[in-house]
Amino acid sequence: MPPSSPPLSGHRQESFTQMGPEHDLDAIGKHCQFEYCRQLDFLPFRCESCKNTFCLDHRTETAHKCPKEGEWAAARRRKEGGATRNNSMLSPNTKPTIYNTTQCSHPQCKTLIHTLQNPGVHCKNCNRQYCLSHRLQEDHDCSKLIPLGARPAGGKLASVSQTNVDKARSAFSKLRAWGKDKSSNVAANLAPKPKPPSSAAARTANLNALKRSAKGDSKIDVSKRFYLHVEASADTTKSKYPSGDFYFDAGWSVGRLLDDAAKRLQVQNGRMNG
Repeated sequence: MPPSSPPLSGHRQESFTQMGPEHDLDAIGKHCQFEYCRQLDFLPFRCESCKNTFCLDHRTETAHKCPKEGEWAAARRRKEGGATRNNSMLSPNTKPTIYNTTQCSHPQCKTLIHTLQNPGVHCKNCNRQYCLSHRLQEDHDCSKLIPLGARPAGGKLASVSQTNVDKARSAFSKLRAWGKDKSSNVAANLAPKPKPPSSAAARTANLNALKRSAKGDSKIDVSKRFYLHVEASADTTKSKYPSGDFYFDAGWSVGRLLDDAAKRLQVQNGRMNG
């Protein structure tokens, strides 16, 4: 680098750098590598397919007639496709762990699924993943599980009906116990409990009789009905008969079911009285 010029007297001291003739502007930019151009460009573009450098006019693969046209785009698609692809199967060189694959949803099973040795099976009823040993609904107690995410259409009515039946029976037991607390002579006024049937045929006959005598809202679809024999204490009802056979909608909540039963038995329901 040449030395700076000496300061002039009476003027502010300044310094500057002068480029010598031996320096070239090639150190700043690059020449376009298109054979018919070779123009010096200070902001060159690099082609990711052929790895060469080009000017603004020849930066595209079509403009410089790239011999490897499309390779960069294809490589990018393969990379993005591999990142977003559902990795249901690991590569042969990848060791399956709990971090890169899925474990069987059965609580007592530790099998890693979605591997080459153990493919996974999706249960449409509970929306869970299982190994081959627990793929059947009977093997993982599917009927006792609450489906993950949106409840599928198949099996919805059966699970909801069973849950509401259990809740209804528990609620009626509490309602009857509340009636017993209202009077000391409730036990004498209660209707006699039917004896449990001794055989499957007797149980079937009793169920058919219950269905024939049951009353309820006729708008309830037959496939959604479940049947109960309801009893109430004599001191809490204005009805002549403090018991009856009724059917209810399997989709009702327990509170709505209690209100409907109390209305039909003319029970003084604390829920309805506020």
